[in-house]
Amino acid sequence: MKELDELHLPDDIRYTDEHEWARITGDIARIGVSDYAQDQLGDIVFVELPAVGDTIARGEVFGTLESVKAVSELYLPLSGEVVAVNTALTDAPELINQDPYAAWIIEVRPTDAGEYDQLLTAAAYLDLLRG
Repeated sequence: MKELDELHLPDDIRYTDEHEWARITGDIARIGVSDYAQDQLGDIVFVELPAVGDTIARGEVFGTLESVKAVSELYLPLSGEVVAVNTALTDAPELINQDPYAAWIIEVRPTDAGEYDQLLTAAAYLDLLRG
């Protein structure tokens, strides 16, 4: 397990208190799990992905991660339509452990861009982790 000061928390993305992240490029948001989440879960062995075309509200479950330790639900940080899923994770879920920011899970077209501003900055997320 990493110490908090060892976590990689990029400043150009936003975080949820459930440990997902979102990065907006144009009108698409990439969604994944934070370095903290993958570290706490341990070796990820399975990823359940939603279907392209699904419309999911902020805070709703959009999939699950299964590790050798536990199964963890994934909560969508931004309401929107799923426009892509990272199918590479089906055969290689451990990519999330290797680089949780390169191994995005889904892409959504947000229906309310203002929701992004409500997510935590890297500094605020680190404060949350510190308790």
